[in-house]
Amino acid sequence: MRKVLFDSFIRGPLTEKAPKPDEAGLAELAKAVNRAARTRLGRSLSIRQVDAGSCNGCELEIHALNNAFYDLERLGLHFVASPRHADVLMVTGPVTKSMREALKRTYNATPDPKWVIAVGTCAADGGIFAGSYAVEGGVKDVVPVDLTIPGCPPNPKALLAGLLALLQNAA
Repeated sequence: MRKVLFDSFIRGPLTEKAPKPDEAGLAELAKAVNRAARTRLGRSLSIRQVDAGSCNGCELEIHALNNAFYDLERLGLHFVASPRHADVLMVTGPVTKSMREALKRTYNATPDPKWVIAVGTCAADGGIFAGSYAVEGGVKDVVPVDLTIPGCPPNPKALLAGLLALLQNAA
C-alpha cells in the first residue's frame, strides 16, 4: 500500500486538466439560447432528460450544465422533473426494449410545442449497442427526433449549441 501511495505522489493525478474558462463565450451562447426560447415560447426553456438505456456518459455531460461552471439556471434554462412541464426532451442512449413504452408515454405526456433531441451516438442510431437483443435502436425508431447532437459523449458546449440551433430552426 505504501508503494501505491508513494507512486501516486511521484506520478501526479491521472485526470484531465480542467477546461480553460471561456466565460464570455459560454455566457453569450447560453444567453442566446434563452433569448431564442423567450422569442419562440414567450418564456424560458424547460428541459426533461430521459435515459433510454445509456452508459451514463451523456448524462454526466447533461448534468454538467447545472454545475457551478455552466450554471444554466441563472440564465433561465431549467431542467424539470415531469414531462408535463417540458418543452424539450433530451434523450440519451439507445432505446432498450424495456424503455420503448416509457419513452413513448413520456413523449405523449409532453405538451406541444415539443422538441426531441437525441443526445450522443447511441441515441442517434444505437451506437455500439446497435443490433443487441435488448435494443430497439435509436430514438428516431420510437419517437420523432427534431435534432441529433453527435458525440460520445457530446460536451456541454455542444449541447448548448444544439439547443440554440433547435430553437432558431424550429418550425
